Amino acid sequence: MRVGVYYAPTADDPLFAASTAWLGRDPVTNAPARQPDLAEMAAITADARSYGFHATLKPPMRLAAGRNWASLLAAATALAARLKPFDLPPLAVMDLHGFLALRETVASPELQGLADACVAGLDGFRAPPPAEELARRRRSPLTPDQDAMLVRWGYPYVFETWFFHMTLTRRLSAAERAVWLPAAQAHFAAAVALPRRVEDICLFTQAGPGAPFVLAERLPLLG
Repeated sequence: MRVGVYYAPTADDPLFAASTAWLGRDPVTNAPARQPDLAEMAAITADARSYGFHATLKPPMRLAAGRNWASLLAAATALAARLKPFDLPPLAVMDLHGFLALRETVASPELQGLADACVAGLDGFRAPPPAEELARRRRSPLTPDQDAMLVRWGYPYVFETWFFHMTLTRRLSAAERAVWLPAAQAHFAAAVALPRRVEDICLFTQAGPGAPFVLAERLPLLG
């Protein structure tokens, strides 16, 4: 099993319905959802669909020896209880190195602080990544800072190398992006126009390799 600590919209947020339809899967029930009638939609969203709509706070991890789900849940609940809710900056569909993703339109120290707290506060539960996983991540060019994060934290994009994003597609060609960017912007326009607050963190679990991630727990921020 792997566990990721994520931000994800609540079921009553229009962003939840919009993202469930876009990706074609409900991350709570794991039930399929009808996608917009666009050519290649299922293939272009396949990877994002498997992970479930979210923004990563602490990347998916295998539990270290001597750790279990109950102890992780207790620690994550206690961590969330110390953190304060805050307003999420307005979101927009953007190109992110060839992928489409929802990103914040203004910098948010509160978002950065939330991700930092999750990475550091729960790292004692993380099993070190196997050598083949490190090698796979290094196939993509990493800066010295990103490689240092990979060695220390098991993932290259944490702390100062972290960035908020909610992935919507696989990497697109320029021609695909010209089609899919306006389609995604239109699909999410009504949902992203609404204000929202970050009031909890979510634990998503993956039962085994290749299995989809599902929302297992939603933990309120009580600070």
